[in-house]
Amino acid sequence: MTRLQDLHEQFDQSPWLDNLRRGWITGGQLQQMIDGGVRGITSNPTIFQKAIEGGDAYDQQFTSLVRDGMSIEDAYWQLVTKDIEDALSLLRPVYDDSDGVDGFVSIEVAPSLARDTPATIEAARAFHQQIDEPNLYVKIPGTAEGVPAIEAMLREGRSINITLLFSLSRYAEVIEAYLSALEARVAAGEDVSRVRSVASFFVSRVDTETDRRLDEIGTPGALALKGTAAVANAQAAYALFAEQFSGPRWEALAAKGAKPQRPLWASTSTKNPSYPDTMYVDRLIGPETVNTLPEATIDAFEDHGALARTVDADPADARAALDKLASVGVELEDVARTLEDEGVASFSKSFDELLTSLTTKANSLQAGGA
Repeated sequence: MTRLQDLHEQFDQSPWLDNLRRGWITGGQLQQMIDGGVRGITSNPTIFQKAIEGGDAYDQQFTSLVRDGMSIEDAYWQLVTKDIEDALSLLRPVYDDSDGVDGFVSIEVAPSLARDTPATIEAARAFHQQIDEPNLYVKIPGTAEGVPAIEAMLREGRSINITLLFSLSRYAEVIEAYLSALEARVAAGEDVSRVRSVASFFVSRVDTETDRRLDEIGTPGALALKGTAAVANAQAAYALFAEQFSGPRWEALAAKGAKPQRPLWASTSTKNPSYPDTMYVDRLIGPETVNTLPEATIDAFEDHGALARTVDADPADARAALDKLASVGVELEDVARTLEDEGVASFSKSFDELLTSLTTKANSLQAGGA
């Protein structure tokens, strides 16, 4: 067995792939990854920017769409939808075998909608209607404006991946949205057993921003805390998950067939080369979780990753680490606000750059055909 398979079989953590390329689908590499233990896929605008601009795999379809008169943005979504649908087909056996726990592929609403609740609701609903597959997750950013959209979609029984989560307070809001949506469905006599959700809690970026602030503070005490924030923050999030998905309120929903909203560790590649390359995998292993990994991190974990339950090994130590950061002047809620804004801006930038690139390509096609 592979380490990814052991991760799932021994520790009930689902390894997902944080990337998607058409060449992997058509060339068989994606199926090989699934056979090796990958149990789901996440995507975002930056991933698709790199995939579409990284070769000619999309040129034939794009050329056909443009020559048929489709707008650049609509053509982009057609390219994306094609990849998502093909990946959904490959992962459908995982979905069926796991009774709907894994086998999901995620597509994200346009980044420009991150601060627009009604438009996010409309876009998420449209994705689910257009790609009518049970193993589709629509990703909605966990912004203040995104939370009501998340609850609305869950209330309609749609499976949602909440992305760009950095803070414990916003994560608590997302959990509440999930529980409230399920309770509303139960009150209306509606099924909750097929409603699925994951909460994508970002990891490595927390260390990147926190370490930058610790460097600015510059005291020995501050510098000694570098590389401690992200894992402690995620472990504290897991403690919140364990607390909220237990007790009478959750048990009443579980009795109706509800499933927990699993924490998903995102941004798990190591950005600082001085940190171990499997740091955000090895230290966040535990039951009812997902870790979505880029291929380089998968390769590193298969080579030398550590298999042990770590995410809740010492909750008090995680809390102490967060307290130490606060004591030197680093407030993680403020770190989270910065990272949320940067995340929305980064995805918007990738989206805009790709549309510009596709516009240039379309103009070239039109000039060549003139």
